[in-house]
This record gives sequence, structure tokens and C-alpha cells, in this order.
Amino acid sequence: MTHELYDAIVIGGSAAGLSSAQALGRSLRRTLVIDAAQPRNRFAHQMHNVLGLDGTPPRELVARGRAEAEAYGVEFREATVHAVRNIDAPGAGSAAAAAADPATPGALLELELDGGETVRARGIVLATGVTDELPAIPGLAERWGTSVLHCPYCHGWEVRGQRLAVITTSPMGLHQAKLIRQWSDDVTVFTAGLVDESGASVLDAETERALRSRGVQLVAEPVVEAIGDGPQLTAVRTADGREYPLDAAFTAGTLRPHDGLVAHLDLARTDTIVGSFLEVDMMQRTSHPRIWAAGNVTNPMATVPASMAAGVMAGAAVNAILVDEDFALAAAEIAQ
Repeated sequence: MTHELYDAIVIGGSAAGLSSAQALGRSLRRTLVIDAAQPRNRFAHQMHNVLGLDGTPPRELVARGRAEAEAYGVEFREATVHAVRNIDAPGAGSAAAAAADPATPGALLELELDGGETVRARGIVLATGVTDELPAIPGLAERWGTSVLHCPYCHGWEVRGQRLAVITTSPMGLHQAKLIRQWSDDVTVFTAGLVDESGASVLDAETERALRSRGVQLVAEPVVEAIGDGPQLTAVRTADGREYPLDAAFTAGTLRPHDGLVAHLDLARTDTIVGSFLEVDMMQRTSHPRIWAAGNVTNPMATVPASMAAGVMAGAAVNAILVDEDFALAAAEIAQ
């Protein structure tokens, strides 16, 4: 059986993935981008804090980036990668794929796609992102990215001076509550989510005084419904039946990195305040010698520019490793 072989395969076609692909294409590497067309920021109408592209719709950035990468010979395929496996170097013997040593010059990775189709690569970049798993509050998800937000640096200017709320979901909500006060003096914080793993409140008296000293209203009752007219939030309702008029709300979902396709490879991970994520070095390389990761899949707080920078670094790093391998393979062939 023959398999399509690429120098590099990038899994994920948004800011990080396209940046990796462009760097690889410009390095004359045969590169494939496999993308499921579900970028994290697809719910937002505009990007901000992206120098030179402020206010650009996310899908427009993707379209531009894809066209640029294609100009360098990068190929694209819309599909889902279900698993990544180590494969022995061609001619290395009859060892099973599971026993393959990925550090061996010429070793490959095999990617299983929809329907059992497989493709192979000398190196891969994971740029698969995360999912924001929102609190199970009716009306919240429908307004995500419009009037239900998570990052004040991305969207705070657009709702400055308005009636804002923070619907806390974890102790991190305290940080978000303090931040939001910078963009408005009309802020309500719903504190029911400010509990640790044992269920104890993390809102101490000193912090409460600090918030109230800046005019922040604190509400202990949990939010049970987000109310609005289409995508526009107009109020939230709490468990006691009271409604609080609002223009926008900030909250944080549980972050689910899309790294299950490499879970069986037991890559090193880092525990963070928002969950467990793939560990990478300064060049975005994971603990696997042929797998790099860039963007939110490894750094959930990375904005679009940060993800782009990490993607470029990963693409350049893959090329550098392949350059060294090309020399090693050529030298070995001469020595035979």
C-alpha cells in the first residue's frame, strides 16, 4: 500500500496553523494543512489587538492566510485527524509501528483521517486549538462572541462604559472581575462561581471590600438564565427570580484542548491554573521528537498575534530539524 508522504503536516488551519504552514512553504517543504474548519474565534465578528489588522473578521484572516500559504505550494484538506502513530523509517526492518523509534533518521508519523484514510509526514505541527465549554446557563452560548465575552483585551473597548457583568465560574473570576472594572464603572459580579475544589468561597473580606470600594456590585445568587433580543444580551436572571439589566457579560468556560489525537503517545504535559496542556520548549517542540504544538492547544491564553508567532516558530523549527535529518540521511547513504 502506498501512502502520500509530506515533509510536514499541520493539523489546524487558523492563525497558528497557517503561520506554521507559511513558514514551511517558504522553506520549500511539501506541506499539508488538515483542517476541520472549526476555529475557536469563529464566534467573534472582529479581531482586536492584532497590529495592522485591528477589526478584521477572523474568517477574513483565515482566507488571506490560506491564499498566502497556497502561493507557496501548501496543500489543504478539510478533514479530521483521529490518531497519530509512529512509523519505522522505510527499509528499517519489520518492527511493528508501535515499536518504531521516532528519533531514528527517516522515521515517519502516520495520521489516520476520516474513513480510515492515512497520510504520512516527517514532522507535524498541532494547531488544533481548544473548545470553550461554557457554563450550562440557558441563553449564554447563543450570545457567545457577541455580547457574552471572555477577554477584555479582545472586546473590552467595544463595550466600554456600558452595563457589564462577570459571571464567575472559578477562582479565576476574581481576576476577570478586577480587569473588567477598567472598561466600565458599572460592573456587577455574580460571585457564585468563586469557590475552590472543596466548595469553599475564595472571596475573602479584604477582596470584597476592594471590589466594593471601586463601585463593583456583588451578587451571591447564581445566574440561571441569560436574557436578550437575538444576539444582544439585555439582562440575566438569578436563582431568586431577580433580573439584572445588562449590555454585556464576561465569563470563562472550561478549556478543552483538542489533543486527544496524540493522547496515546503520552506526551509531557504542564498543569496550569486553567487545566492540563501539552508541554513545549522554546521552539514549540513537544516531548515527541517529531511533533510540535502551537497556539491555544498548548497556550490557552494566547491571542491571535501570540498564536501566529508560535506558529511561525514551530514551522521554522520543523524545517531546521528536517534540514539536519536530510544531511544525516545523505551521509549515511554515502557511507553504505
